[in-house]
This record gives sequence, structure tokens and C-alpha cells, in this order.
Amino acid sequence: MSKKVLTTSFHEEKHLKRDLKNDNPLSSANKCSGESKVVLKQKVTLFRGISIIIGTIIGAGIFISPKGILKSSGSVGISLVIWILCGILSLFGALSYAELGTCIKKSGGYYSYILEAFGALPAFVTVWVELLVIRPAATAVISLAFGQYILEPWFTPCEIPPLAVKLITAFSITLVMFLNGTSVSWSARIQMFLACCKLVAIMVVIVPGLILLFKGQTQNFRNAFSYESIDVMGLPLAFYAGMYAYSGWFYLNFVAEEVENPEKNIPLAICISIVTVTVGYVLTNTAYFAAMTAEEVLASPAVAMTFAEQMMGRFSLAVPILVSLSCFGSMNGGIFAVSRMFYVASCEGHLPEIVSMIHIQKHTPLPAVMVLYPLVIIMLFSSDLYSLLNFLSFVRWLFIGLSVAGLIYLRYKRPEMPRPFKVPLFIPAFFSFTCMFMVFLSLYSDPVNNGIGVAVTLTGIPAYYIFIVWDKKPRWFNNLMAITTRSLQLILKVVHADAKDE
Repeated sequence: MSKKVLTTSFHEEKHLKRDLKNDNPLSSANKCSGESKVVLKQKVTLFRGISIIIGTIIGAGIFISPKGILKSSGSVGISLVIWILCGILSLFGALSYAELGTCIKKSGGYYSYILEAFGALPAFVTVWVELLVIRPAATAVISLAFGQYILEPWFTPCEIPPLAVKLITAFSITLVMFLNGTSVSWSARIQMFLACCKLVAIMVVIVPGLILLFKGQTQNFRNAFSYESIDVMGLPLAFYAGMYAYSGWFYLNFVAEEVENPEKNIPLAICISIVTVTVGYVLTNTAYFAAMTAEEVLASPAVAMTFAEQMMGRFSLAVPILVSLSCFGSMNGGIFAVSRMFYVASCEGHLPEIVSMIHIQKHTPLPAVMVLYPLVIIMLFSSDLYSLLNFLSFVRWLFIGLSVAGLIYLRYKRPEMPRPFKVPLFIPAFFSFTCMFMVFLSLYSDPVNNGIGVAVTLTGIPAYYIFIVWDKKPRWFNNLMAITTRSLQLILKVVHADAKDE
């Protein structure tokens, strides 16, 4: 994996690029069209950037289980305040990422920022855990939700066969991988469509709920801040659940090199998206409480379904379809963004060389997309998938908090660095402190599961020294890597990216 050990010589690589570009009929057509450079192109406009963020943040959670915050807070009023505060804190993190994304103009998200601020080892550990566990598990979970809800209208009132859910889920994962591997434009267009569907789904809940409020149905908000009902010890857990519902605001930074006019569009897209999602989340929960008591919300296995059955009658069958489209959008946005982290990590020598290559015609990081596919399918059939995701979720906040702390460090280490967008220092300081507080709180509240997450993370340290630092690997290993890389290049029609024009 180390760049010290190249799998092909310079001349071999040069000839391979020439052969692939000249002999392949697809690349010949590419030449005729005048597109000779093989690079990741800047196809993410402002609207596409907004759709990536909104489409990834809004998943199944707001429709299925907002009761987690209510249960931990113990109060309707406090739960709504927590939704607002989590939106504000997410905005703080997003503004910090806007500065990072405009001064470190690299894709890869928090991997690139940790690499820039703290060096290779913590950056490698970040991509190690993200590739092996976090992203495959997260993708499998959201895709299972897609499979469950897309099939629900067809099997109601019967139980959906687990095998049917697995099959439709595997198909959806394959489709998302295919879309992201073949066209950046189509992936972005589909993401825009799905982001609009998510907003429509939220409006389907908000509008009837607000109508009830305007009609004076406010009894469920009486004594909303009753002191007796507030669970002080549960507030940190409620806050943690709220931050998880907002996770996804950082994904545009994973594709920073593909954003048009990043100095302007990254901050704009982030701010517009977070404000939109925060308002939507607060109004959606307000609508739930307008139609349902706190006890009904806590008793419901899927709050949006219960709400729809009470308010919409037969039209409630449309809600599972909207929820499934929301899940599909989260899958698509997550894979689109995180594949760029793997691409950048490979360019830095932290993943196999093949992952840093681009399709000669499609201009997509095809190997970086495909590397996730077998891992997600394995996770899909894992019997303990949800607990696996739970005990590793805190690791992500550790990396996000560390990357924002890196912003503060770079302010002092590299004050000369151009910063087209700059936030007040208290914003990244407060956000990184909150992230670290949530990490240590989760370790305190659930030391066993989160301790396993720590152990999995620490395996990245010996892996770094074995795969990256150790440059005296056996000759058979180097030969195997060289043969594998050359074979995959020919099969996938991928080459290293050409140098960009300055």
C-alpha cells in the first residue's frame, strides 16, 4: 500500500495509460470529443451541493424514531429545544468545515483535514475504521431500512419475509454502486430529485400538523416544560441522539475538488442546507406532537406511519414509499461522498494504488466506489449489524471533533494559509469541545460496547506500520500487488488522474 513500493514502474504505467486511452474504443470517442484529460471534474454546482447535504442528512430517522430524544429528555418542550440546539451545533460544525474546505482545497473530508493538521498516522486510522466498519455498516443499515419500507405497501398487513428484504436491499446497493461508478452527473441529478422527495415527505407531515395547531389543537403542548417530567440525567443521551440525526452535513467536503467555485459554494450550500434541515426537523416534531400525545409517540414503532394513519387514511400508504426514497438518497449521497475519501487516501499511499485511479471515459473513481461493495454485502448479512454500528458511532464524532480541532491548530501553525472563509474562533472551539464531551460521555455510559469500538480503532496503529511504514515486504507480495493492479486496470479501464492545469 505504501507509495514507497510502486506496483508498476513509471514506463509500465505510462504505456498502460497510453494503451488504455488509445486502444479502447470508449477512450477514442473521448478523444474525438476533445476531452483528453482524465480527472475528476467540477460538476457539483451549488444546488447539487445542497442536495448532497440535505439528501444525506435526512434519512429514515426523522420519520421512524424521533421518540429517542423525547424518551431521554422526558419532556415535549425540552425535546423540541434539543432539536433546535442540535441544529445550531451542527451549523457550528458546518461553518468550521466551510473554512476547512475553502483553505484546504482537497476532497476527502475529515481524513484530509486530520492529515494536514496532525500527520499520516491519525489520518490512516481514520480511513482504516471508515473503510472496514463504519461506512459499510452505515450503508447496510440505511439500505435495510430502504428494503423494509419499499416493500411495506406490497405486504401490508402481512409480515415482510426477511429474505425479500435482503434481496431488495442487495439490489438497491448494487444500483447505487452502479450509478456512482458510471456517472457523476447522473448521481448528482438523482440526488437532487431524492432531496426534493425528502422535503416533500417532510411537508406531508408538517402541513397537516400545522393545520391542527392553527385550529387550536394545542393540548399536547400544555405543561411542555414541566419540571417533574424532565430527565436531567438523560439530557446528554438525548443530545447525542439529536446530533446523530443531523449527521451528514460534512459530506460536501468529501467532494471539495469537484465543487464549482468552492470558496463561494461550499459555505453557501452548508448554511442553506443546515438551516433548511433544522427548520424542517423542528416543524416535523411539532406536527407529531400536535396530532399525538407524548405517550403515543413513545409507544409508536414508526412515528410517521402512526401519524399518517391518524391524519391521512388511505394516503398513509404513500409514507413508506417516501421514507424508502429518503433512505435511498442517504445511501447514494453517502457512497458518492465517502468514495472520494478512499480515492484521496489512496493518492496519499494509505490504500492500494488501484483505488486512486479514474475511469478513462466516465471520469469517476470507479475502484474507490467498488471497494465498498463486498464489505457492504458482508455487513448486510451480519446478524449483529445494529450493535456494531452503535458501538462505532462515537468514533466518527471523535474524528469530526479532531478535524475541527485541527482548524484551531492550523490557525496558529500556519497563519499564512489563505482563508477565503473564516469563522470566529469560538465556533470551532465550542464544537470540538462538544464532540469530545460526547465521545467521553458515550465511553462512560456504555464502556463495554464503546470499548470494543476503541479496540477496533486501535487496530489501525499496527496496520499503519505493517502496510505503510514497513518497506521490506516479501517480493511475492509486491509481485502479487503489481499483477493485481495491472489486471484491475485493464478490466476496469482505469488510470491515474492526469495533472490538472494550474
